[in-house]
Amino acid sequence: MKRIVILISGRGSNMQAIVERCGAEGWPANVVAVISNRADASGLAWATERGIATQALDHKAFADRAAFDAALAQCIDAYAPDLVVLAGFMRILTEGFVRHYDGRLLNIHPSLLPSFGGLHTHQRAIDMGCKVAGATVHFVTPALDHGPIVMQAVVPVWPDDDEDALAARVLRQEHVIYPRSVRWFVEGQLRIGADGRVTHQAGEAQWLLAPM
Repeated sequence: MKRIVILISGRGSNMQAIVERCGAEGWPANVVAVISNRADASGLAWATERGIATQALDHKAFADRAAFDAALAQCIDAYAPDLVVLAGFMRILTEGFVRHYDGRLLNIHPSLLPSFGGLHTHQRAIDMGCKVAGATVHFVTPALDHGPIVMQAVVPVWPDDDEDALAARVLRQEHVIYPRSVRWFVEGQLRIGADGRVTHQAGEAQWLLAPM
C-alpha cells in the first residue's frame, strides 16, 4: 500500500476529497498523516475525527524558510511517504525541500498553468477577459507554480462572474481532478517523459471540461 502525506493550511477541502475518494474507491494507498503550518487549521480536526495522524508545525517559530522546511521534511519523513500532496498549503517551499521529494510531490493550482501563477488567479483571469479558466494538478519543481502537468480542468468564465463565483466553480472541479491524479500516481499510471510531459499509461484523458 502506498503511503500519502497531505499538507494543508486551512480547511483542506481538497484533502477531504482525496481522503474520501481513497476510501470509497479502494485505492492501493492510505492517507497516513495530515500536517499543517497552522495549529488552528480546521482540516486537522476533520482528519483527526477520521483516525488520521495529524501534526501542526508553526512556521513562525523558525528563524527562516530553510529552517522550517528542514523541520517539515523531518516531520513528513517520519511517516515514510510514497507521495506528498500539497492541498492548500500556503507556503513557498525551498529548492532543497522540493528536490528532496522530486517526483513524489504534487500540487494543485487554481488556474490553467502556465497562465496566472501566483495569487489572485481568478480575478486576474476575469480582468484579462478570459473566456475559460480552470485548475491544474502538477508535479512540483523549484520554480513557483511550474512543473510537469498531470491533469487540467476547464470551466467557463461568465460575463457576470466575480472572483468568488469563479473560484467556487473552479474548486468543484479541483475536487474531481486532484483525487483522480493522486489515484493515478498510487496506481503507478503516471510517467514523466524526458521532455517533461506527463502521460497516463492506460491513456486516460488528462483533461476535464466542466459542464456548462
